Amino acid sequence: QVRLVESGGGLVQTGGSLRLSCAASGSIFSIDAMGWYRQAPGEQREVVAGITSGGMTNYVDSVKGRFTISRDNAKNTFYLQMNSLKPEDTAGYYCNADVRTRLQRVCEIWGQGTQVTVSS
Repeated sequence: QVRLVESGGGLVQTGGSLRLSCAASGSIFSIDAMGWYRQAPGEQREVVAGITSGGMTNYVDSVKGRFTISRDNAKNTFYLQMNSLKPEDTAGYYCNADVRTRLQRVCEIWGQGTQVTVSS
């Protein structure tokens, strides 16, 4: 069984920074694309950033220049560095990954989420 566990959320003032981590564990052969999503109360979940196995990244327009997604393949962990945070960044943040298990099954896995709150 493969799990994703997020950490690093919390309460920060406007303009502050947080670094989210997402660690994958279990019977992992390889991890393909990884992504961070967020969902604010009453809103739909939206993709924030993604990174391919080759390191190509993409971001939603609202976070470009402020957020950076990265991955450490040796640790099966990926990160979201969030700078210049704004109150509208307040949401639950979820990591997502396409994982190939040691039994060569491909699964889409979600983490349980971590809350980010930005005070004005």
